[in-house]
Amino acid sequence: MTKLMTEEQVVAELRSGMTIGIGGWGSRRKPMSMVRAILRSDLRDLTVVSYGGPDVGLLCAAGKVKKLVYGFVSLDSIPLEPHFQNARKAGGLEVQEWDEGMVQWGLYAASLRLPFLPTRAGLGSDVVTYDPSLKTVVDPYGGPELLAVPALHLDAALVHLNIADARGNAAFLGPDLYFDDLFCQAAEKAYLSCERIVDDLGELTRRRIARWMVAGVVEAPGGAHFTSCVPDYDRDEPFQKEYATAAKDPALWAAFEERFLKAPDYAAAVKAWYEERKAQAS
Repeated sequence: MTKLMTEEQVVAELRSGMTIGIGGWGSRRKPMSMVRAILRSDLRDLTVVSYGGPDVGLLCAAGKVKKLVYGFVSLDSIPLEPHFQNARKAGGLEVQEWDEGMVQWGLYAASLRLPFLPTRAGLGSDVVTYDPSLKTVVDPYGGPELLAVPALHLDAALVHLNIADARGNAAFLGPDLYFDDLFCQAAEKAYLSCERIVDDLGELTRRRIARWMVAGVVEAPGGAHFTSCVPDYDRDEPFQKEYATAAKDPALWAAFEERFLKAPDYAAAVKAWYEERKAQAS
């Protein structure tokens, strides 16, 4: 059975107020084409769970996010995501700032359909101070007191991988799956975009997301741009710098948004921008 969809069809299955997990890591292998489709929609009041990058920044800038659960929000080579920084300074955004391992454990608990999982991560830090809803549990076998990380149940998850088949099996070709498999397993429905659809994953079946985790597959060449999707492409550093610069100025951001995020053909808009840079340099 084919699970092929478009970004618009994926977004049509989402609803305002949902909890949505977004895979990838910082500015690496983010499902940006699906994020841009959300920007074009009327979705709002979302709870977003992410090891955040420009996915979080763009959704915050568009006023789509009510609550954010995150281990960090960064553009990697640019330490602070500027739109996220603006949102935090402005206030009004509900946040749960967790240790990276706690986010992993919360997703893992949800994938196992458990209410929580115990961990040492976060103990002895201000994570508990700033999130008083967190509880501790006593080891019934005589061990130390541990932090009980509540399950991060997701209504939907969005991830991007290198290759997939039409049934929803997918593989990453780069150095790390990050926690895309946990995002998919923690969600009621997971949607996966990929660089290309193939008939056979071959020897890569052990490094994959399995079809039972996935509700829909989108073929989206360049779908992670401007984040990286190694080995298909690295992070687009000049374009990311343009994004970060525009985010700091309302007028520049309005122009960036109009040119790229509202463009009928995003890839063509980026190509035209590079051609302009080349002409100016010559």
